[in-house]
Amino acid sequence: MAPIRVLQVFTIMNRGGAESMIMNYYRNIDRDQVQFDFLVHRKEKAAFDEEIERLGGKIYKLDPINPVSPGKYYEALRIFFKEHSDYAIVHSHLNTFSNFPLKIAKEFNIPCRIAHAHIAISEINLSSIRKEGLKETAKKWIKFRLRQKVKDNTTHLFSCGEKAGKWLFGKESSFQLMNNAIDSKKFAYNEDVARTYMNTLNIKEDTLVLGHVGRYASQKNHAFLIDIFAATLKKNQNCVLISVGDGPLRAGIEQKAKALGIEDKILFLGVREDIPALFQVFDIFVFPSFYEGLPVTLIEAQAAGVKVVASDTITSEVHVTDEIAFLSLQKEADVWAKTILKTDTSKKGQNTDKIIDANYDIVSNTLAMEKFYLEQSAI
Repeated sequence: MAPIRVLQVFTIMNRGGAESMIMNYYRNIDRDQVQFDFLVHRKEKAAFDEEIERLGGKIYKLDPINPVSPGKYYEALRIFFKEHSDYAIVHSHLNTFSNFPLKIAKEFNIPCRIAHAHIAISEINLSSIRKEGLKETAKKWIKFRLRQKVKDNTTHLFSCGEKAGKWLFGKESSFQLMNNAIDSKKFAYNEDVARTYMNTLNIKEDTLVLGHVGRYASQKNHAFLIDIFAATLKKNQNCVLISVGDGPLRAGIEQKAKALGIEDKILFLGVREDIPALFQVFDIFVFPSFYEGLPVTLIEAQAAGVKVVASDTITSEVHVTDEIAFLSLQKEADVWAKTILKTDTSKKGQNTDKIIDANYDIVSNTLAMEKFYLEQSAI
């Protein structure tokens, strides 16, 4: 018997948080029973494309959605569903844009239409406008308007956490939590891996290693990350920053580091496939995002026993071990630097059991997801 096929809807399958999360599920699900296909909205090749095809998935590529004038997109999607009429489950991860594909999925009477919340966007105010700029504020304003329609064409509401779900669907809405689960054993601290990677990256053993993993987009607040690192260096020259990821703002951030004269202390590693191993090197994971949903990288950091200093805009749901502390973005970079330098990094915790107990391990979560899909396909 052929497996049921679930259409997962994304912008592009690069190494973002939601994309990495669904790939964790995809690798672990029983693909003899459930297969994933992907509808994306960028034509270029993405980081996960080859792995998806290797696992048996199909990738369909449409043009980007124009939220102001979606007519051409609707037309293209109608053609798609006419040609692929066998999908009974459409699972959209586009946050406020989920209304667009699910509207047409409803038109074609697809019985299971899931909107999945991955982010809780911070409110718009004078402070956010100053920090994020008018362009990003305009994008946020459109998303605030669009979220009012997300539930109109859904049959099920999913969220990575309480905060993200309440933001997208409304405080009184009922939604199902689907945890940003990880393979916790893969991230468990391994001293041999840490030593090997320290040598490979040419980092001396007594160096304090700060780390960050995230796409270079305004949400992640890389500019402030650089300010924090510069302030830390003023107090302790024996430290480095490892920045993993890529994105439209990377060149500007690298230029800022150069202007501050600290570029030789930062390793800009770009997109990497060896994230679990890199976490073995980090002493402190610094994460000053303006807003998030429930960032899987913070679960990964804690699984690796890495200390975390994160912005208090992030949901406390990520607080699953004693390795994490929260700071206000209203605090100056110097305050963040002092917190970083007083953090005890002498010992890394073995947190696999804590991650499992908090229900962020991939095995049990995948079984629950698989059961849901199979039940929906049988209706």
